[in-house]
Parts: sequence; structure tokens; C-alpha cells
Amino acid sequence: MDKVNPYFLKNPSLISFSGGRTSGYMLYQILKAHNGKLPDDVFVVFANTGKEMPQTLDFVHDCSTYWDVPIIWVEWDNNSKNKIRIVDHNSASRKGEPYEQLIDSKKFLPNPVTRYCTSYLKIKPMRAYCMFHKGFEYWNSYVGLRYDEPHRVARLSNRNKKERWETEGPLHDAKVTVQHVYDFWKNNEFDLRLPNIGGKTPQGNCDLCFLKGANTIKNIMKSDPKLAEWWIKQETKHLGTGNDRAAYFRKDRPSYAKLLKNTQDQLELFEFDQATDTCFCHD
Repeated sequence: MDKVNPYFLKNPSLISFSGGRTSGYMLYQILKAHNGKLPDDVFVVFANTGKEMPQTLDFVHDCSTYWDVPIIWVEWDNNSKNKIRIVDHNSASRKGEPYEQLIDSKKFLPNPVTRYCTSYLKIKPMRAYCMFHKGFEYWNSYVGLRYDEPHRVARLSNRNKKERWETEGPLHDAKVTVQHVYDFWKNNEFDLRLPNIGGKTPQGNCDLCFLKGANTIKNIMKSDPKLAEWWIKQETKHLGTGNDRAAYFRKDRPSYAKLLKNTQDQLELFEFDQATDTCFCHD
């Protein structure tokens, strides 16, 4: 097989599947490069935080079912051996349990400066799976970074210097853009059942992630106000020692309770944020 193909993997490998359209597209292309079956020492792993939308969990399950590829579901669990719990579509947390357990153990909320949620809920469970469940000492990790995301790809070289794995971005190497991803899912037999707005999925990853723009969060709240309850609960725990940064997800904008109140006072939708670097849980 042509090893110049960016989707032909080095072994052993972990395919980091976020549950979004881009990583789904990457998985499809990797499967295609391997004639529909992954090598024995290549594993697809999805790290569930408990705050993904139900449609995201269904999409992960659909990719596994339609393409006949095993996808390992992992969750951070402070009470389990090696801090990792293996789950599946049926047993996966859906009420933010792993995330809330992590917050309670840290006793302060994550924020844009200290994003420990990404490390503990995404990166560490995948690392634990490779090290303790598969016995890998070193491995390659493949993430869904496109050609039109050079700022994210640039971070990979820094991470590679200090981890047990080499991170690869095959979509970037193949010059794949958001338009390629959009065209693929438009013509596919199944899709992620969340709105695609300008090539982005505002409700992807954690539903109301603090890294999403304020208007994006308020629009999601307007469509499903109950999603705000979990985030408001965390901010009303008054964690820390009076430091605003410890008790709130962000100090540069209103609390989740105030954002929700704002959506209730304004009837129309808010203009979507134009920021190019929204929440992303692989870096």
C-alpha cells in the first residue's frame, strides 16, 4: 500500500475521535486507506465528558455501526483504577458526572487560562487506555485538524516534545478544508444531527463549553434552556477562596445564570460569534 497516503497510519496508533464531523471524516478516510479494516494495533477512542449532546453520542455510535469499526468509549473516573472507566453508548454518562466529579476534586472551576478539563477528561483517559489497557510505551495519535486550521496544527510540535506519543494531523497533510467535510456529510447516508452553521457545529463538544463565544452559548440556551442548569450549578458552588477565577468559568463575561437571564429578556436570536478559535479539546 502507498505509504505516502496521509491516512495510512504508523503503528501502534490511537485515532482520537471527538464525536464531530471532522474527526468522523478523518476516520472514514483512514478506514478507506486500510481497505475498511484497521490494523490490530490501531484503536479508535472517544473520551466522553458527560456534557456532550445526545446527538453527538448517537453519531459516535452510528460511525461504529455503519462503518463496522470498534470505537472505545472512555471516561475519567477518580475512583477507578488508573482513573479511567470503559463505557459504551448505553452506559455512557449523560448528566455531566465525570466533569462534575473532576470539578469537585479540583475545588475550582476550569477557565481559559487553566483548562484542566481538556487534560483530565480527554487527554489523560486516552493516554491511560493506551498505556494500561493496551500496554503501549509509545504510540502515534491522530487528530482531526484540517488544512484551514494552521493555528491549531502549529501547537502539535510543542506537544510532541513532552509526551509519549507523536501527534499527527492527516487531514492537514491531505489539505482537507471545512468544505470537503461539509460535502462529504451532505452526501453520506447518515450525519451528525446537530446544526451545521458555516462549517461549524455550535452544539458540538461540551454543550455550553466556556470556550464558546457568549452569543453562541446564549443561542444554544434559547433552543434548550435546561442545558444551562448544570453550568449554573457549578458556578453556585462558590468554589475556591473568594477568587472569582476559581468560582466562575470566566471572569471576563457574565455568569451562566446571567447569560440565561439575558436570553429570556431578548426574544430574537443573537448574532453568532465570528471567533475562529472556539472550544477544541485536542490541544
